[in-house]
Amino acid sequence: MVSEIRLFTEIAYLEKAQSYQSVLSLRGVEVKLVQIEKLNARFLRLNPEIALCVDENGLWLCANGMKMQPDWNAEIARLKRASIKSEMIARACNLAEKPKLIDATAGLGHDSLLMAHLGAEITLVERHPILFTLLEDSKTQAETDPFLSQIVARIHLVFSDSHAFLALQNQEQHHFDVVYLDPMFPQRDQNQQAIKKQAQVKKQMQLLHLLLPEDGEMDLGDHLLVLAQAIAKRVVVKRPRLAVFLNNQQPDHQWQGDACRFDAYFN
Repeated sequence: MVSEIRLFTEIAYLEKAQSYQSVLSLRGVEVKLVQIEKLNARFLRLNPEIALCVDENGLWLCANGMKMQPDWNAEIARLKRASIKSEMIARACNLAEKPKLIDATAGLGHDSLLMAHLGAEITLVERHPILFTLLEDSKTQAETDPFLSQIVARIHLVFSDSHAFLALQNQEQHHFDVVYLDPMFPQRDQNQQAIKKQAQVKKQMQLLHLLLPEDGEMDLGDHLLVLAQAIAKRVVVKRPRLAVFLNNQQPDHQWQGDACRFDAYFN
């Protein structure tokens, strides 16, 4: 996990950058604030190492000439097209019943945003301090958008290790309708070439792969399935279409798509 990182910003956004620096410091990340003359594409190309940057649109992750943030505003067009009937994830997670749901592998939060739009009340759990701060910033910005504000009101961010969080829910006898798992790195799966090709489609995911090392156990997900089954009526696992089952455990039902599938485990 990244414990030290540079944060680039222009003088106009220096105060905002200092605020992010303080927040990340409290979450265990040492941030070196670097004021630059112009944060543009040329600067990013000349500074390819993974870093953070701040501009008028908030906090970004950057590397290899690219910038990435969980851009929930960019999802609005998809949300407006989405319905319970049209979205496979809605059927898998039984969103017609407006479930109380945990997304234990937050990622960029796009699936949680969609599920909240379709009626779910979601607790979104993320343990990586930088990714959590990016998600928090996106949620704050979404709260100012007339369309998104009502949706993100149903999303609750929790800065925690998912394993510890699920174990605590079980210990305190808290129960949920659905736990949703989307492990980022199914590197031990079969059909490696097909899976790797799918994983590199989006530039956003390439940057996340730099931030979250592939050997990080937090991204494998096997250990989460049993914990999730202890507290939820239904556990839904998103997998690449050709991947092996999570924890080598046969699901009770599947929904198959062209690129991915949803494996469901019922209690």
